[in-house]
Order: sequence, then structure tokens, then C-alpha cells
Amino acid sequence: MKITKWLRKAGLVVAVSLVATAAFAQQTKTVEGGVTSVALSETFTAALTSLSVTPGVVAPSRLREGVAFFPIVGGAIDLDTAAGNIVHSGGLTLTAGSIEVRLQSFLIDTTATPPVLTGIVVANNKLVGRIPLFHVVLPSGFSVPLKAQDGFILQLKGVGLTLSANAATALNGVFGLSGGQAIPAGLPIGTASVFAFVCGHKE
Repeated sequence: MKITKWLRKAGLVVAVSLVATAAFAQQTKTVEGGVTSVALSETFTAALTSLSVTPGVVAPSRLREGVAFFPIVGGAIDLDTAAGNIVHSGGLTLTAGSIEVRLQSFLIDTTATPPVLTGIVVANNKLVGRIPLFHVVLPSGFSVPLKAQDGFILQLKGVGLTLSANAATALNGVFGLSGGQAIPAGLPIGTASVFAFVCGHKE
């Protein structure tokens, strides 16, 4: 009788342990590195050309044939919900004559509603601060949970980026644009692809 009770108790402990393990299984992965590439939209580049604004990059980013590459340096993402932060180094520069604006240290924040890409803004070497730069538009057919290939490679393609109202206001102020010349909020910036190395719970 005592043995039976002991077995029942042991079985209950094991069951509770398994439930707890499943409930607290680590689904949030640490983002260790990678790169986010952004194919700049023709609408964006044409708008810059019409305003005599030249795009460039903040090292170690690269800009080749209309595609900008931003190294991923850290972050974390929950595979079950896709909520997370992905941190980048480098950034973009926008130059017109003696005026230069740096948009750097990009942070993709999918915990926000809607998701947003924020960045540090520096105008003529004066720090403006971190502001929402681009709204993040997830691709059609996007679904969760996310799957990390081979347990450590996370890819997401076809992510749209549009200019936020905050960024439009800041850029128009720095470049002195108004009326028909003003850069509009919602301007398509480009299409991003994220390639990240992650670690954490083994699936």
C-alpha cells in the first residue's frame, strides 16, 4: 500500500515537472549577429534626387547598387510571438550641401504596435535622440511561431519599411523643406531582409 502511494506520488511529481518544463521552455532566442539588407525603393531614391540629397552610410554599413547592409550586433526574439528587438550597427547618411543627417544604431522593435524601426538621429553632428524612423510592414503570409533553420539561423524576407511621421518632421526641419517639397510620412523606404544567427533553446 505504501509502495503504491509512493509510486503515485512519484508519478505526480514527474508529471508536474514535465508540465513545468514545457511551460517554461525557452522560446526566446538571443540574437548574436547577422545582417539586415534593405533594397531602397525607387520612390525614396527619386525623392532624394529631386531634393539634391545624397544617401550614404555610417560604417560599418555598406551601400551597393541601391541595397544597404546593416550588421546585426545583438538582441532577442520570442519565436512563439515574433516579439523582440534586433540591434544593428552602422546606419544611413543623408547629405545636401553642408547639411548632413545621420540615422544610425537601428533597432527593429516588434514588441511595438505596429512594429517599428527606431534609430539615433544626428543632425550636423548634433545629437537629436532616438526616434521612430520607419514603420515595419510584415510580409503577406507571415505567421508564428518562427522557425530557426538548423536551430540557429533566422530569416525573414519581404519586410516593408515606410517613413514615420516623426522622421518626416525631423528631416523636413533639418533640410528646411515645406509645402510641396516636404518629405511625406508613409514614404516607402525599401524592402528589408533579415538574416540573423540566434542561440538558446534547442528545438
